[in-house]
Amino acid sequence: MSEWKRAVVIGASGGIGGALADALEEEGVAVTRFARAMTGDGHIDLEDEASLIAAASRIAQGAAPDLVIVATGLLHDGEQGPEKAMGQLDPAWLARNFAVNAIGPALVAKHLLPLMPRTGRTVFAALSARVGSISDNRMGGWYGYRASKAALNQFIRTLSVEHKRRNDRSIIVALHPGTVDTALSKPFQGNVRPGGLFAPDRAAVQLLDVIDGLKAPDSGKLFDWEGKEIQP
Repeated sequence: MSEWKRAVVIGASGGIGGALADALEEEGVAVTRFARAMTGDGHIDLEDEASLIAAASRIAQGAAPDLVIVATGLLHDGEQGPEKAMGQLDPAWLARNFAVNAIGPALVAKHLLPLMPRTGRTVFAALSARVGSISDNRMGGWYGYRASKAALNQFIRTLSVEHKRRNDRSIIVALHPGTVDTALSKPFQGNVRPGGLFAPDRAAVQLLDVIDGLKAPDSGKLFDWEGKEIQP
């Protein structure tokens, strides 16, 4: 049995989010699922704060969640993909990257962190990416995705500082799942080394293992699927 009693998974219709929700339920955790693709009470849209407020209102009607996972992300949409050079920079696409990859998860935290317990170990985790690390950027390109994930990592750090005053055992982290066989990574899987592409169910187990091993001093940091810290 998991130590978690009630979890919320944002992005539960996606490959990783769905696998995370399934794995938690298999461990006996009560999971509330939200996604943009879901209808009714399960609908949520990171670009629409009203939907986040509605989701928070629904969550508040039950027991407080001790685990919240934001498993969302935007890398490409239709013909629009990550920029290969600065000449491809487009204001609207950059703004959408920030809206989904950084601002959206921050607004989820705004509305859900106050619902989490004030005592005891709690975890708020958002999926980020190694390419959001400024110190690890040696290849260039992917401007909007890199910058928005770097912004997410900063949001995570800042949220952790503030929320620690509310619950000194709270943990707020960003997680890099590796390259997972999902729609997000599909156009880029040809560049993945052999053995480097994870199935969603495997990625979910790896991430939950990392979450289970987190300690209070880990709050505000970015970790990969092996539990290794990634420098900003």
